Amino acid sequence: MVEHLYSEDNGRPAADPVVLVKMAFIQHIYGIKSLRQTVKEIDMNIAYRWFLHYDIDTPIPHFATVSYAFATRFPNELFEKIFAWILESAVERRLVNAQTVFIDATHIKASANKKKNRKVLAEKTARVYDEQLRTEIEADREAHGKKPLKDKDDEPPKSGGQTVTESTTDPDCGLFHKGEHKVEFAYTAHVACDEHNFILGCEVTPGNIHDSKVFDTVYDDVTEKFEEVKTVAVDAGYKTPWICKKVQDDGKNISTAYKRPMTKRGFFRSYSFVYDEYYDCVICPNNQVLKYSTTNRDGYREFKSNPKICAGCPQLSKCTESRSCQKLVQKHIWEEYIDRAEDFRHSPAGKISYGLRSQTIERVFADAKEKHGMRYTMLRGLDRVRNWVRLKFAAMNLKKLAMWA
Repeated sequence: MVEHLYSEDNGRPAADPVVLVKMAFIQHIYGIKSLRQTVKEIDMNIAYRWFLHYDIDTPIPHFATVSYAFATRFPNELFEKIFAWILESAVERRLVNAQTVFIDATHIKASANKKKNRKVLAEKTARVYDEQLRTEIEADREAHGKKPLKDKDDEPPKSGGQTVTESTTDPDCGLFHKGEHKVEFAYTAHVACDEHNFILGCEVTPGNIHDSKVFDTVYDDVTEKFEEVKTVAVDAGYKTPWICKKVQDDGKNISTAYKRPMTKRGFFRSYSFVYDEYYDCVICPNNQVLKYSTTNRDGYREFKSNPKICAGCPQLSKCTESRSCQKLVQKHIWEEYIDRAEDFRHSPAGKISYGLRSQTIERVFADAKEKHGMRYTMLRGLDRVRNWVRLKFAAMNLKKLAMWA
């Protein structure tokens, strides 16, 4: 894989690239913190020297040589090839069972001081399904006799914009809010694994990117390599209309968790407002009709109540705080896909597949952080961290392959 990068005719003899890769695998398999410490361990450990085919008096390559090779000489495609090569070996031995795939994300603390930051203007990136969503929105509005939406490019520009906090030490990482109090710069590893905890695919992004935005990349990569996928198990963060639609349109089941309705305490839950498909309206808990109003730019149908009726309703305090006494209910045009996901969640297959998450993807993250040193990274830059993560998961697959084969 790296033979073409080295010349035998020019210059002094180079360090064997296979040895350099093996040294990196020693670091990731045993969770050694740095390359400098890895070289020290190899220099003193006869078993490591035997693995590298080095005699006891043969000098070990300097850690800077290894670091330079992985930072500049080895291309990014090399790490993808190594990961795929080990995974293919497990597939050939029939150790991988990809009928149920588990997808989740975990954060890796970046090597960046959270106090050294600056505010920058964030550019809004287009979602992969924006064009399809816009087409279906226009079709829905036309079916209800509404005018097409105005193009945002035709609207007058608004002053200001969304700003994000960027690290001056490592601009590629993102500010991650962990719980209510902990804030740190981090990267996010988006991972897919099978029932036997073999990692099938991974992607690394800045820590401030939501998990659901990277789902398409990981999902497409895994389903392209494994056509036998039947069920995709994810947590509540992935329970969005687009993800449910994408998985179900591919003929697969999506196994998700219960997602608590985002309503105030003491108010009616969202499921209390029932959609009537035949009359295209919503029925409130007091058996009153909320008529269709419009379909907004985000793909939600808006249903509004009659304020004159709501003003005299005895349950108004549990329904809305609107001064006009008008209740607004939104239903996504892809709401049916979420309903199907709910049906599968209550099925025996859905309960079993989601219950395995603690033994599969959560165990992968626990082992990666506790045993293989993935809790934080000392590298900087998205490409270097991505290659570092791929090597760790390749080492974990190799370790499992050695134990099972």
